[in-house]
Amino acid sequence: MENFFSILGGMGTLATESFVRILNRRTQTHKDQDYLNYVLFNHATVPDRTAYILDNTLENPVPYLMDDIEKQNLLKPNFIVLTCNTAHYFFDDLQAATEIEILHMPREAAKVVFEKGVTGKVAFLGTEGSVKAGIYEKELRQLGLDVYLPEPAIQKKVNTLIYDRIKENDHLDQGLYFEILEEVTERIGCESVVLGCTELSLMDEFVTDNPYPVVDAQSILVDRTIEKALADRQAI
Repeated sequence: MENFFSILGGMGTLATESFVRILNRRTQTHKDQDYLNYVLFNHATVPDRTAYILDNTLENPVPYLMDDIEKQNLLKPNFIVLTCNTAHYFFDDLQAATEIEILHMPREAAKVVFEKGVTGKVAFLGTEGSVKAGIYEKELRQLGLDVYLPEPAIQKKVNTLIYDRIKENDHLDQGLYFEILEEVTERIGCESVVLGCTELSLMDEFVTDNPYPVVDAQSILVDRTIEKALADRQAI
């Protein structure tokens, strides 16, 4: 296979499945050959990224990710899509290990928030690892945006939604999801909410009638992936 990209996923698997499902559904097709060429690395056994960021004595996920990058270097895809938000904490190390471009999901999401002309506070929702690492906060602040990071009580609810509901029980708890969004928009007064966790993106994919101003980083990454893949195809 030539003229393809690779998806480095499996963190978690259901969220990666969501990315691929949206990617295929959003690609404009009339026949089988209109779909995009890609290879999926569903590396489910990568150690928990948040756990390591919060406690460096735990197992380091970087060697696992580096092994994936090494294998992708052999395959030589046109570009690499990293679908785990928290794994972007290691982005610079991963990009330094390959000449192949890795799309930067937080950077692309921040650009969209900026282009929307948001002037008020922007809430970031993600794992504790992503919050502590400042992955999204850095990208948003570099564009002059005012970032709100959840207070402990709200972060606890986010953790419950991501880990207890979705990761552990495959339960998309729309009530808890809306409760979190209501707090950060109506009580805290945020103008926009960035979903910076693939489990939250999975939640948002299946939610019905969402009245809150969310910016889904995974959805943006899907769009950028399609744009780049089609541009590469047309360049042949």
